[in-house]
Amino acid sequence: MTNSVGEEPQERLTPPLNAAIIAALAEAEAQEKQQIRRVTGVQFLVAVLAGGAALGIGATPQFAIAVLIGGGVSVLNGAMMAWRMSRANQRSAHDAHLQLRLMYFYAAERFFLVVVSLGLAMAILKLPLAVLGGFVLGQAALLVARLFLRIKTEDSE
Repeated sequence: MTNSVGEEPQERLTPPLNAAIIAALAEAEAQEKQQIRRVTGVQFLVAVLAGGAALGIGATPQFAIAVLIGGGVSVLNGAMMAWRMSRANQRSAHDAHLQLRLMYFYAAERFFLVVVSLGLAMAILKLPLAVLGGFVLGQAALLVARLFLRIKTEDSE
């Protein structure tokens, strides 16, 4: 596109040199979403295995359910984090203050959800250590899975 004087074409809004950055960002976001799904799946698997192991060692079904529910709260926390991260990525990154406020709000929201869920599970099932044990196992699975999946993706590059 030339201007009225017949000078050189004007710069485009997305110069060809910067177009590769957009594709790389989209690919990184897709990989992060896939990694979050895997981590949440690992958390779910650990919660189910912990509940099954509790039954396998002769614990009562109520104890196994308490462990499973504690792990389920951990899975819920991971799923909520993934959902909120994807929502935050949809907003404009130009307003850093808004992004920071949203991340604080999302963290407080997840904290409240976990506290209420664990509190209800402990009050209803009356097995607080089993519920907390399942939750801790789920959170440990989150940390370990993120660590190993990150190492795996860094090694593959």
